This record gives sequence, structure tokens and C-alpha cells, in this order.
Amino acid sequence: MFSATMETQGMIEQAPNCSLEYLESQILASLITGRVAVFASFRRMLLVLPLTGLVLASALSAMAEDWPQWRGPQRDGISSETGLLSKWPAEGPKLVWQVNDLGDGYGAVSVAQGMIFLVANEGLENELVKALDQQTGEVVWGTRIGKVGNPDQKPSYPAARSTPTVDGKLLYALGSNGDLACLETKSGEVVWRKSMRDDFGGEPGVWAYSESPLIDGDKVIVTPGGEEAGIVALDKKTGETIWKANVKEMGAAGYASIMAFDADGKRQYVSFMGNGLVGVNAADGKQLWAYTNTKGAANMLTPVIGGDVVYSGGGRRGGGAVKLIAKDQGIDAEELYFNTKLPTAIGGGVKIGDYLYGCSNSTLMCVDFTSGEIKWQERISAAASILFADGRLYLHTEDGKVMMVAASPEGFQEISSFSPPGQPEGTGKSWAYPALADGKLYIRQHGTLWCYQVK
Repeated sequence: MFSATMETQGMIEQAPNCSLEYLESQILASLITGRVAVFASFRRMLLVLPLTGLVLASALSAMAEDWPQWRGPQRDGISSETGLLSKWPAEGPKLVWQVNDLGDGYGAVSVAQGMIFLVANEGLENELVKALDQQTGEVVWGTRIGKVGNPDQKPSYPAARSTPTVDGKLLYALGSNGDLACLETKSGEVVWRKSMRDDFGGEPGVWAYSESPLIDGDKVIVTPGGEEAGIVALDKKTGETIWKANVKEMGAAGYASIMAFDADGKRQYVSFMGNGLVGVNAADGKQLWAYTNTKGAANMLTPVIGGDVVYSGGGRRGGGAVKLIAKDQGIDAEELYFNTKLPTAIGGGVKIGDYLYGCSNSTLMCVDFTSGEIKWQERISAAASILFADGRLYLHTEDGKVMMVAASPEGFQEISSFSPPGQPEGTGKSWAYPALADGKLYIRQHGTLWCYQVK
């Protein structure tokens, strides 16, 4: 926290020599990447920088209201927004706009700087990053980054999968064939490219690459699944390799997205790969620990982290949690619990207080995060992707329904639900996660995107 504060104070001391626009962009970039010690530090900075109080207020607002990457600001499915509607009309909240024909894709949207970003494919040869105007949904630009990966997969779900990660003036997107691209947010111009397959010997699972890139400080982190480069850290400005993690016993890439966190004073990255969960040192990529008991037919659930406890769940296998304990020169992953009935579904899970909310197939449940005890479970229409905001869960089910459910360990309580109008026919399951930004809820089903006013 000290270094983050000093970094931001350095920006402020240089304020007389730089433009207001530049200073704002630097503060915003730091906020988005989690490098700034937020509230206490900003109070101190406001004392020494009265001229740019408006900039800081705007930066704080952007931090709270943007949804700049996979599963939100912290990649955990949690929004800090408050004052949202406590329930919806039967037909749903106010529809601000609906856009069709955006291209196929199962990935969610990211929202930042007045723009919406997504990955979509048009046929099997063209996978693109697209930018939309947040106010109107109008497409501003589209840039091809590659082709659809593993088009002959069985069962067959060939389409774009990941969510772009926005970091200041740049964004990072991973195509389903393993094409990683850094683009300018305003123009869509490509800054640099890498191939998970060609540059790192990467191997995806049967259903292609699905990961959404992680930005951590000056690094972009992805999981190629290669024998010598299971996980890689690249310079986010140039794409040059910083380190490669040799974790070949963990197999090919999974379908979850990598997470960063601190445990026992060590910064580490945890990835749910083909053969299980693995943690590596953020500084050099050396393996710290592994856990394989939740390896399933499809490892899709992005790890859920609470302190030194990490939860994972593999399809057709079950869910479990490990506690990370420092031992000698390394870290032991001690299993706290495992249960075949715990959440494993593609829609992920959110940890709210002491409880985990997620789906196992079409059963929504609340689980004590420390013990694994199921507090309640309720069958809903289909498995759902989940986000949390203002005391409530927002669900987008595989069959296209949107639900609001109370986030309480006391029992299941559906508050509201609706089905967006004009859903595209014959597009298969609705796997795109919901996104929440600036009081608006974004729901995607392949080529259709709905924007709802929920505040």
C-alpha cells in the first residue's frame, strides 16, 4: 500500500508539469489496475492538490461505476454500486437500448471510459474485438484478432469466449484460438500481438481458449497451457516475455480466468488449468502449490478467493476449498472440504461475507465458505452466471432469463425476474455473464446486447 501511495503522490507532485487530461488518465489507469491505496490516500492527496479535486472525484466515480474487465473491477463478480432498484416490474426494468447482429459469442462485456467492449465472431474465420458507444450501443470500431479456435469441438460450441480487459488507454483480449492482442481503446488499432499456440506452445482444452487476460501492475498474465509455458507474464506495453511458468503437470489450459491475490506476504497468481488448481509466484512464475481434487470434465469456474482460502469446482466432479499454509520454503494447499454437490457451473460464484453463492447445474445454492456446509439450495430454470450488487444477486440463466435474488444465508428468495425481448433464435445457451456499470445492467446473448436502467 505504501508503494502504491508513493506512486500516485509522484503523479501529483508532477501536476504543474503535465496536463489535467494526462493526470486524470494516469490516476484512472492506476485505479483500474488496483495499484492505488484508495480512500485514505486520496484524502491526503486532496490536501496537497486542491486544483485537481474534480479529477480525483471523477477518478473515484469511474472506479465505482466502470466494469473494466471480466467479472468487474476486482474480477470477483462484485459491484460497489448502491441505490439500485430493489425490485423490477414484471416486464423488467427500463430498457435503454437493444442492439442486434453484433456477432456470435459467449463472452461478457467490459464497460469503461464511456465505451462497451466485447469479443465476437462473424463466421469461423473472423474473431473481432468490438467497441460500442455506452449511451447508444452504436458500434464505434471493430478489429479482427484471429479466428475461432477448435471449430470441430464435440459437443460443438464454436464461438468467441473471453472478455476484454481495459487498462487506461489500452485493452487486452484473448481470442478463442489463442490470439492475444493489445489494442488502443479509442481506435481499435493493434499495439502488439502474441499467439498462445505459436509463441508459447500452448494447448487449450477441447472447447478452445476462454480466459480473460489479467492485468497486474506492468504485467499481463495469461494461461497458454504449454509444456514450458503453462502460465506467462508479459510486459503489458510491449508484449515481451517477463517469465514463463513451467507447470506441465497441470496439463492444458482450462476454461477459467487467472486470479491475483496475496497470501502470507506473497503475491501470487492462481489458475484453474486442465489438471487442477495451481499457484505461482507473481515475481518469477515459480510454482508454489497445486490442488487436483476438483479437476473435472471441464474446469470452468474462476477461482473464488477469501483471504488464504481458495475455492474451485470442476464440471461433473464437485467443488472444494484449500487453505494456503506457509511451510519451510514453500506453501502447502491443505484441503478444507470437498463435496460433489458444491457449485461447479459455468456461471461462476461470488463470495459475500462468509458465504459463497453459485450453481451446480440448475441448482442455485448458498455455501458456508469456510466449512463447505450448504445453507440452502433451490432449483431454478437453468444454471446461471452471477454478479452481486447492493445486497442482491443478479443472475443470467442459460435459458435467457434474468433474475434478482436476495443474497442471504437464511434462504432462497426470488425478488424479480424477466426475459429480455427479441432473444435471437437458434443460438444455443446464454453463457455471457451480466455486467453492471453506472446504474445500467448489460445482458448479452450472442449477437444481441440489452442495456437496462437499474438505478
